[in-house]
Amino acid sequence: MSEAGILQSNLGLPLLHQGKVRDVYEVDEETLLMVASDRVSAFDVVLPQPIPRKGEVLTQITAWWLHELGGRVRHHLLAVDPEEIVARHPALAGERDVWARRAMLVRRTDPILVECVVRGFLAGSAWKEYRETGTLAGERLPEGLRESSRLDPPIFSPARKATEGHDENIPFGEVEEMLGAGLAHRLKDLSVEIYAFGRDVAAARDIILADTKFEFGIDGAGHLLLIDEVLTPDSSRFWPMEHYAEGRGQPSLDKQPIRDWLDALDDWDKTPPPPDLPREVVEATSARYLDIFRHLTGSDLDHFQPPRFGEERR
Repeated sequence: MSEAGILQSNLGLPLLHQGKVRDVYEVDEETLLMVASDRVSAFDVVLPQPIPRKGEVLTQITAWWLHELGGRVRHHLLAVDPEEIVARHPALAGERDVWARRAMLVRRTDPILVECVVRGFLAGSAWKEYRETGTLAGERLPEGLRESSRLDPPIFSPARKATEGHDENIPFGEVEEMLGAGLAHRLKDLSVEIYAFGRDVAAARDIILADTKFEFGIDGAGHLLLIDEVLTPDSSRFWPMEHYAEGRGQPSLDKQPIRDWLDALDDWDKTPPPPDLPREVVEATSARYLDIFRHLTGSDLDHFQPPRFGEERR
C-alpha cells in the first residue's frame, strides 16, 4: 500500500477502461478487476495529486454496503478480500501489492447508460435548476422549497451518462423511451429502495444521505445487476446531521476541502490544467474519507475485515 497514494495502477492485464478514479481490467471473458486509484476530480477535472487511502475507502465501503444490503438486490461483486481474489485467480498474486484492498473482482455486464440518481434533499444541480425554473429534470416540483429542503418522498432523478463532462438530467419519460417502461420502472423502484435503506442506516449513525447515484448492468444470463460503486462519498452526498439546517448549503463529508480551496482561487477557470493541491488540502481530504468510512462502518480502515461474498449469485 502506498501512503503517498496511487494515481495509476498499471497491472499486467488488458486495460479496458480508465475513468476519473477506476482502472478496469479484463481478467477473463466473464470477469473484470476494478481497481480504485487515489485520483480525485473536481469540476470534472482530474487533479494532479492523489488522495492517500481514497481508493481503498471507496472499494471497502462499497463492499460493506453490498454486504449490508444482503439479498435485497443482485450485484456484480464476486470478491473484494485479497485472499478470495487470489484464490479465484492465482495469476493476480504477483501484483497484489498494487491492487490489494482497492480492487473488486466483478462479473462483466453490459452497463445501462443511465445514472440512477435518487434525491432526498434539494441540493447541488437540483437546487440550481429548481431555483431557476421550479423544476427538476424538467418536471415540476412543489413551490416554496428552499436549498437543502427535504424531499418526501425521495425523487428519482435520472441522468444520461456523458462520456465527458457532466451527465445530463433527463425526465423519467425519456428513460422509458430509451429502455422501455418495464426496465425503466425496475431501475426506479430498485434505486429508491436502495436509497431508503442507505438513508436509514446512515441516519442511525447521525449522518444524512442527501442524495446518491447508482449504476446498473445486464449480465450474460440477462440478470439486472447493481454495478460500480455503491453509497460511497464519491457517489453520494453525506451531511453531518448535527449541522443540518434548511435554507443553506451543508458541510459535506467528502472532498469538500478541495472544492473550497479551488473555489477561492482567482486564477483558475476550472478547465485543465488544474493547479497543484497544497499538502494540507490533500491531508484534510484524506481525513474526510477515512472519517466517513469510520462513522458508517463502525471500524477504522486499518482494522476493517473485508466481507466475503462466496459463490452464491446475488
